[in-house]
Amino acid sequence: MTVGTVLVTGGASGLGAAVVDAVTDAGGRPVVLDRVPCESGVEQQTVDLADPRAAEAAVRAASERVGGLDAVVTCAGTDACGRLDDVPGEDWDRVVLVNLLGTAAVVRAALPDLLARRGRVVTVASTLGLRALSDATAYCASKFGVVGFTRALAAETQGRMGVTMLVPGGMHTAFFDGRPEQYLPPPDAKLNQPADVAQAVLFALRQPPGCEVRELVVTPAVEGSWP
Repeated sequence: MTVGTVLVTGGASGLGAAVVDAVTDAGGRPVVLDRVPCESGVEQQTVDLADPRAAEAAVRAASERVGGLDAVVTCAGTDACGRLDDVPGEDWDRVVLVNLLGTAAVVRAALPDLLARRGRVVTVASTLGLRALSDATAYCASKFGVVGFTRALAAETQGRMGVTMLVPGGMHTAFFDGRPEQYLPPPDAKLNQPADVAQAVLFALRQPPGCEVRELVVTPAVEGSWP
């Protein structure tokens, strides 16, 4: 099945860039929302997802420019590792703003298109949206929130559009760049390639009408955070 026009948040790097490539290879039209330029040269709307109202406006502008959206994949994400009393408040808040409120704002703004076209949403949660970890209060709070948001959205829109929650384990991306050594994956960590995880996203987007993949857990074969 064709995937149509797919809005991808965080599409300039990591899993988002891999999803952009997968959508393109499948004959679809990716549209990127990111705060940094996208090197692939695809259609892009620049916005900081930490500002939910700006995110909504960017989605509406992108939709108008490309003639409507068939799907949304929310790959944008950030983190601020450390104990609650050590992480500056603005850094902690930004994680929840981008990962949870940014996700909700993008989906909210895309709803008119998605409902009119019986489109699809794929949200990106995390194994740490189901399993709590020390020194990750912001990330766990945001991703636990994505889990609840996605499950409620699926219940709210069932029969009118598709909703899938992707739960990925660790991946080889720039997500870990710049972290203190104690928060880096160990040298022997088994991490997935984002291009492989993007195939799971494509699988969800290509389901036939009336068939839903509600939740997808995709981890390396050896994964410390799952189950």
